[in-house]
Amino acid sequence: MRQIILAMPKWMRKRFLHATRTNLLPLLLTIRVGGLIFAGLAMWVFASIADDVLEKESQAFDTGILLALRYLHTPLLDRAMISLTFFGEPSVLLLLSLSLGIWLLLRGRQSEATTIAIAAAGAGSLNYLLKELFQRNRPLLWERIVDVEHYSFPSGHAMVSMVMYGLIGYLLATHFPRWRLFIITLTIILISGIGLSRLYLGVHWPTDVIAGYAAGCVWLIACIFSLETWDRYRSAQSYSEDKSLSPE
Repeated sequence: MRQIILAMPKWMRKRFLHATRTNLLPLLLTIRVGGLIFAGLAMWVFASIADDVLEKESQAFDTGILLALRYLHTPLLDRAMISLTFFGEPSVLLLLSLSLGIWLLLRGRQSEATTIAIAAAGAGSLNYLLKELFQRNRPLLWERIVDVEHYSFPSGHAMVSMVMYGLIGYLLATHFPRWRLFIITLTIILISGIGLSRLYLGVHWPTDVIAGYAAGCVWLIACIFSLETWDRYRSAQSYSEDKSLSPE
């Protein structure tokens, strides 16, 4: 980015930096506030599509998948799925967010730390709001081996895991481009495994997990877009203060 700006003619560079300073900060604030609003609106649209779910018209589909998974239960798989679902627990994700945020702040990466905090707070708040809105009961097809509370739709584990692990995967892939494919693959496997574990354990309907992924994806994209916009703003601001940009 620096090389591109330095290659610009002086008059074009000044116009670019002036436009960046005057326009990007309001755009950033709009994206961060509007991102959560857009995610909420997207889920309202999804709610109309998910009318079949709320009217129990998807009951056969949901029940069929859960019962099929029930036949796969073994003591070994039980332990594996409990371990997987642990990575999506709210307490684990909260601790991970706080630890990563503090580490990023100590390394001077304020924009990334702020995005982590906004992503976590937004995902948790939106998920709680949607659960209260839909108030869907959890499945009770067999005796559970884990304790669960609150409503079922959408899955909080699926939604918040999509946001937090997706954002962490994005940051790692950005800073370690040589390992990008490995990081993306591992992130997808982890997020998918957490969702699958909720179905295997019988604490969510399949449509809960799908809805959680959908809502989480919207908010994740909004947070990444916000971070990129902020980084571009900071880069342009620093270039405008660099005396090397205006050689005599």
